[in-house]
Amino acid sequence: MKALIAGAGGIIGEGVHRALEAHGASVKGLGRHAIEGMETVTVDLTDPESTRKAIRDGAAETTHLFYAALAPDDDLAIEAERNGRMLDNLLDALEQAKAPLERVVIYQGFKIYGIHLGAKVPTPARESDPVHMPPNLYQSQEAMLAKRAKTASWDYVALRPDVIINGRIHGNPMNIAAAIGAFATLSRELGVPLRFPGSEAAYRVLMQGTDADLLGEASVWAANAEGVSGEAFNVTNGDVFRWERLWQEIADYFELPMASPVPLTLTRHMADKQAVWERIAEREGLQEQQLDRVVQWGFADFIFNTETDVISDVNKIYRYGFTPRMDTRASLFKALDALKASKILP
Repeated sequence: MKALIAGAGGIIGEGVHRALEAHGASVKGLGRHAIEGMETVTVDLTDPESTRKAIRDGAAETTHLFYAALAPDDDLAIEAERNGRMLDNLLDALEQAKAPLERVVIYQGFKIYGIHLGAKVPTPARESDPVHMPPNLYQSQEAMLAKRAKTASWDYVALRPDVIINGRIHGNPMNIAAAIGAFATLSRELGVPLRFPGSEAAYRVLMQGTDADLLGEASVWAANAEGVSGEAFNVTNGDVFRWERLWQEIADYFELPMASPVPLTLTRHMADKQAVWERIAEREGLQEQQLDRVVQWGFADFIFNTETDVISDVNKIYRYGFTPRMDTRASLFKALDALKASKILP
């Protein structure tokens, strides 16, 4: 396998890279900038001309594309058009380079089910559930893939993880482990108990997560499995949790007292904490003195204020042959241990 990972430096791509290498694949990353520890094809996917050149010169041997690139935008129509065009440009470039492409594995979030629009998604959410009114970047990308695959030499598989848990990445906008770790670290420094910073309703709903290593293994499976062409699969750890129970275990992990929730808008409330973080970083010898390089609070605000159950039905991927599971508590504490080991957290 000659694998190309678009978005290889992100929270999904890092886990996919590790899994592919562990299974003996030859791997290149694709991103706007060089990725540490990985041979990287640097390119701006919104530019079709430079994308064609970069693929022709650096990735013309690609047999499997793992597409985890994302260019978010508050305007959902712009987001859908831009992300669809980026993927289209990359596929054009691979085809023009005559790459022996066999399969595309693409990643979709739970927003494929409309949760970002405030929908109370019927749970457990199933891959066969009706789509909602566009725009949605995942709908746009999958529709384009389905159309192209009809006449292409390759096929595609869509994987649908939920909140990714990965302790080897920091500064990523969607890293919930880094957000929890930074919030707990600041709570300790300021001498306050660990209070859940979201709404009371969000504290009590059922949630789920996807371990980055589990998703990496699912990606290897999706790249090689037979009988999965054009299919979409939910991929989660296979268990559920409530913050009201997990939060006590998080407090115990950090050896902090816990108290009842106090809802905060973290993007505003943590805006003055840079000086506190600098003090911690200098004293503890941390890698990052800039708090915004450790955590971006907007994603945590969304997760901690989700007031409807978020559960994916994973029976389909089990039926098709991928059956590993992961304890979400173990996944989170493994991620926090990794962030400590790399001196991102004290």
